[in-house]
Amino acid sequence: MTAAATPHDLLHKHFGFREFLEGQEPVVSAILGGQDVVVIMPTGGGKSLCFQLPALILDGITVVVSPLIALMKDQVDGLVEKKIPATFINSSLDPSEVSERIRDIKTGKYRLLYVAPERFKSERFVRELAPLSIALFAIDEAHCISQWGHDFRPDYLRLKHVLKDLGHPPVAALTATATPEVRDDIIAQLSLGQAGRKPPQVFVSGFARHNLTLAVTRVQGQKDKLTRIGEMVREFKTGIIYCSTRKNVERVADDLSAMNVKTVAYHAGMTDEQRKRSQDKFMGGNCSVAVATNAFGMGIDRSDLRFVIHHDIPGSIEAYYQEAGRAGRDGEPSRCELLFNYADVRTQEFFIEGANPTREIIAGLHATLLRLCKNGPIEMPIAEIAEHMPGTSNDMVIGSTLFLLQRSGFIGRDYMQGSRTYTTSLVEPVKSLADLKIDFEKLDAKRKRDFGKLQRTIQYADNQGCRHQFILRYFGDTDATESCPICDNCLARAQTTARMPSEEEIVIIQKALSCVARVNGRFGRSRIAQTLVGSRSKEVLDAKLDELPTHGMLSDLGPDYVWSLLNALIQAGCIEVSSGEYPTLALTELGGEVMRRKKNIPLVMPSREMAKKAKSSRSKSSRATSSSQVDEEPYDEKLFEVLKKWRRDKATALGNVPAYVIYPDRTLKDLSAKKPKTDADLLEVRGIGEAKAAKFGAETLEIIRKF
Repeated sequence: MTAAATPHDLLHKHFGFREFLEGQEPVVSAILGGQDVVVIMPTGGGKSLCFQLPALILDGITVVVSPLIALMKDQVDGLVEKKIPATFINSSLDPSEVSERIRDIKTGKYRLLYVAPERFKSERFVRELAPLSIALFAIDEAHCISQWGHDFRPDYLRLKHVLKDLGHPPVAALTATATPEVRDDIIAQLSLGQAGRKPPQVFVSGFARHNLTLAVTRVQGQKDKLTRIGEMVREFKTGIIYCSTRKNVERVADDLSAMNVKTVAYHAGMTDEQRKRSQDKFMGGNCSVAVATNAFGMGIDRSDLRFVIHHDIPGSIEAYYQEAGRAGRDGEPSRCELLFNYADVRTQEFFIEGANPTREIIAGLHATLLRLCKNGPIEMPIAEIAEHMPGTSNDMVIGSTLFLLQRSGFIGRDYMQGSRTYTTSLVEPVKSLADLKIDFEKLDAKRKRDFGKLQRTIQYADNQGCRHQFILRYFGDTDATESCPICDNCLARAQTTARMPSEEEIVIIQKALSCVARVNGRFGRSRIAQTLVGSRSKEVLDAKLDELPTHGMLSDLGPDYVWSLLNALIQAGCIEVSSGEYPTLALTELGGEVMRRKKNIPLVMPSREMAKKAKSSRSKSSRATSSSQVDEEPYDEKLFEVLKKWRRDKATALGNVPAYVIYPDRTLKDLSAKKPKTDADLLEVRGIGEAKAAKFGAETLEIIRKF
């Protein structure tokens, strides 16, 4: 953190990487240049590093707005392990702890401060921050600020005014999913580019995920769903099952446990401690399947998830793709499957109706509360208040309306210690409905948008075309191809279109098979695809794959085409895939004959549309390949298991911290491949910088020495 330290120096020292992921470096450069940025980067793209690393260089503190207590704690724990001074302030702390941390911030003890958005309700808290030198104001999950977004949170609307009170520090707004209209709304809601500020730089990473099979399976009911879930778990082993309700979470978790599948449940009805135990158990690798509502997932950084199942239809494409994107973060093939039944749509309609009260419901509850509270405050649960509203069966909409009326200054709601429910009282002077200045047109527009998002999700389920294309176009990716390497619809069509390859295609096939033969069962699809398209990523260079004669042989065809070609050759029996957690490719006897032109067989050849698109969008496609598809070197599996056990025990000894805080899987695999003997060797391992080496290096080297 000296003036001489460069971003690359700090990247290696604190994060253990020698190169940025594609897309990260220009964001970091813009932030260090003092520019406002809006960053749309898919799950697994490394958004957090984009503001964490600049925080080590910028002169002042970086304030990070983060929506979940568990998420900010995990990130702070991870930063502390990297010897980066960071802390958080949220509702889990008592007032004395908050005061102590603010004092420490003022003395320069910390470089990053994570804050929950609701904390900015306190004018005193904002006044405490105002004198500080705030070098960067980072807003994580920034789609929450947009009423066009899928996860709108009113507390985020306050941030525009907070920025003014803090003297308009530079802003970084980051999210994994945002349509063009949501991006524009984020900029508008934060007043970026206004009042003399330069327009923000907008960075959008490619949304294409070549390794994810997107699929929709029609089901008749719960029995069909459970049957399909059982098949998926047996085949893919590790993943997340998303359910729309707590009841479904508990039912699916119980059913899987009855099948002897190690499972954790996670939903809002559990206590904070129960949810933490579930998340720690899953992240620590002590169970293979998590069954959860959509509250589970922000900050989940487990790279080996082979599947994500949606037990129920989600409310939007944004929510679906954000959750599905948690599969296959290591770049290996993974399946994302939606179990679709039209009856499930009603659950999402219930949620939308519950979150978007109509004028009639607001007026009805206003009149009801005037009557109920005329003699003073009432202590009455929401369900009981709903009973006084004829024709309203949705308790959720009553809760949403109570919140709206409270925010409008019509009622006050207080929770007294020892009470079983909230106390509701009228605020004097009592306001008429007209005096509340509720924007009914805006509420109606949001309701309409939410139902529109649900309809687009139904269209996705019904879509007979390419699913990847449908999603990329939804997010405004104009370079989406007409078909993809791997989705259920494209694969189904491909099965019926096998043909004898042309002379030109035979040469392409020979090049691909030659690359598989030369790596000789040491690497998986991702690394082989990277080699064929000529990637110069760290992983390719470290393995010396750039020295192979097949490096870059299919660069003109692009990663979409190459990935699809490898899949076709696997299906045809020319390439075999090894079993195990990290499958590798090898040439079969048939593949050898095809490579040497002793045999010519019918194949499902990729669309030439992919190759045409590659020329116009090569930089974008290569970015997706190099950043999201990362294979590991061959490693000693027995040593890997020994290190995993040590990591699990160490995580427990340190207070049940997530396992990845010690070393992520990719670091354990690199350790098992390189087997370092000295401190210097240790710093050559991916993911180990000076801070990690100082804390865990001696134990790590001793384990490897004994092994």
